[in-house]
Parts: sequence; C-alpha cells; structure tokens
Amino acid sequence: MSKILNTLSQWDAELFLCLNGSHNSFWDFVMHWASDKIIWIPVYLIFLFLLWKKFRERIWIIMIFAALLVFLSDQISVHLFKDIFQRLRPCHEAELMGVIHLVDGKCGGSFGFYSSHASNIWAVAVFVLSMLGNRNILLIIPILIWATLISYSRIYLGVHYPADVLAGALAGSFLGWMIARFAKNVLRKPAIPL
Repeated sequence: MSKILNTLSQWDAELFLCLNGSHNSFWDFVMHWASDKIIWIPVYLIFLFLLWKKFRERIWIIMIFAALLVFLSDQISVHLFKDIFQRLRPCHEAELMGVIHLVDGKCGGSFGFYSSHASNIWAVAVFVLSMLGNRNILLIIPILIWATLISYSRIYLGVHYPADVLAGALAGSFLGWMIARFAKNVLRKPAIPL
C-alpha cells in the first residue's frame, strides 16, 4: 500500500511540475487575480441575483444555507484534512525550492491537502446550479469554467498539487449537492405566515 501511495504522490508531483512550469507574465496576472477572493464578489452578486429571481421572499433561506455551506467547506478542509494529513504544499517542499514557479512569493499555510479554494468554489458552484435547477447551458458552462479556472490557479500559483485541487473539488461538490438537498427540503415546506 505504501508503494502505491508513493507512486501516486510521485505522479502528482510530476504533473504539478508540468502544469506549474508552463507560465508567463500574462498568465501570472490572470491566475493571481483568479485566485484572489475579492474578485469573486461580482460573481457571488450575480449568483445572489439569480437565486433571488427564483426564490424571491424566501431568499433568506438560501442565504442561510449558502453561509452554512461555505463555513462547513472551509472548516472541514482545514480541520479534518489539512490539520490531520499535514501534507506540505509544494511551495513548502524543500526539494522543490527553486524549481517551482511561485507567483508573488506567496505560499500560504504549511499544509495543502486538500485545497480550501477548490472546495469552497466547487461547493458554491454545485449549490447554485442545484438550487437554480437550470439546465441552461449558457449558465452551466460559465459556472463550471469559473470553478475550474480558480481551482487550476492554485496549481499554477505553486501552492497546491493537482491531487489537492481534485480532492477539494470533489469534496466541495459533494457538500454543495448535500446542502442544496437540505435547502430544497426546507423550501418544500409551506411558509409560516407571520
């Protein structure tokens, strides 16, 4: 089992070096901003507007579940994974120093498994798509591209291995789907008149 894990870890590192090694100043700028949480605010406002259009006076229920989702996604990634597995980020690996491309010299905390950025973004993306229940490709594709770009930016910036990002995306997607199911169950119940 140890040999299999070592092989998978080696493949992950090789894929990381391949993806992280393809860089230039234009993509440095794009990936830096894609990974910056402030740039996400307009996207969240668009999501809020779309959800408000569908749920109107019950939007507060959606907002409570969305806040719970982001809280759980972030806390689970840190306390149940990063703190337990303690897998170093590639930018903290001594043998990779000088080999990886680290944009702006920013690395983050010591541990990277799994990516909180990927988990949070995919949780929100899946939650919003589930709540909207929209099969419109003009909505689905941009949301998936947005989540993928932000997730990939973490590898590009040198702060996560591909497995960190993939695990975060899968965990976040599952959590987003589960919380959306709970929210839909609450919304099915008739509103209590005040």
